[in-house]
Amino acid sequence: MKSQLSHLDADGAARMVDVSTKAPSARSASARAVVALPPVCVRSLRAGPGSPKGDVLQVARIAGIQAAKRTHELIPLCHPLAITGVAVDLRLVAARIEILATVRCAGPTGVEMEALTAASVAALTVYDMLKALSHDLVIGPVELLEKTGGKSGAIRRRRSAP
Repeated sequence: MKSQLSHLDADGAARMVDVSTKAPSARSASARAVVALPPVCVRSLRAGPGSPKGDVLQVARIAGIQAAKRTHELIPLCHPLAITGVAVDLRLVAARIEILATVRCAGPTGVEMEALTAASVAALTVYDMLKALSHDLVIGPVELLEKTGGKSGAIRRRRSAP
């Protein structure tokens, strides 16, 4: 565990970490989000891709990709990054949608927040698309699964129970 939070200066004030001296490296991160669905939503998704607002999974995929690219606008101390790839995959599994977001870049800092933001916004979009059918959708967990690159190297989390 780190003894000091990187986003605080010596006086405890919030700061953006200076990454100007860090060499760029290939980095990636994957995050997962789960949306538990009530039966009416499961039936609707199994009947076909449409909802009153469009194809739920495709709209959520695009929302997640867009969110990854705009993470620095949402999370105050995140750096704007030149992202080189974003993949957001959504699967209907039993009574839930599983979302896997993977983000890549070649830069001086990691893309964990971008992957977490992509998965979270995709989950929120699923909720928005299906709330006309029910408000009984539940989002969570949202978790970082793995990251590669940078000083700390590869980190892999054991998957939590759905």
